[in-house]
Amino acid sequence: QVQLVESGGGLVQAGGSLRLSCAASGSIFSIGTMGWYRQASGKQRELVATISSGGSTGYADSVKGRFTISRDNAKNTVYLQMNSMKPDDTAVYYCKHSSVWGMYWGQGTQVTVSS
Repeated sequence: QVQLVESGGGLVQAGGSLRLSCAASGSIFSIGTMGWYRQASGKQRELVATISSGGSTGYADSVKGRFTISRDNAKNTVYLQMNSMKPDDTAVYYCKHSSVWGMYWGQGTQVTVSS
């Protein structure tokens, strides 16, 4: 089983940066794919970025070139560096761990970008 706790959310002005962290407990962290998702008010949850156990990354078109996902398996932590942020990035951000043993979600962290 994996437990995930996100942190690093907050209020930032347009053009600014934030770094989200997702700390995981559980011995299977390093062998799963990690993802960051977000859900804006009144909208469906959407994929932001993923990183495989081998370090391969993928991004939604809306964040390519602005966001960077990374992971530190020694610390059981995945990060999302968000630069050049826009008001449309405002959402609750969730991390997810996926493996053959199942999927686990964190509780989410609010990110608000003011114009």
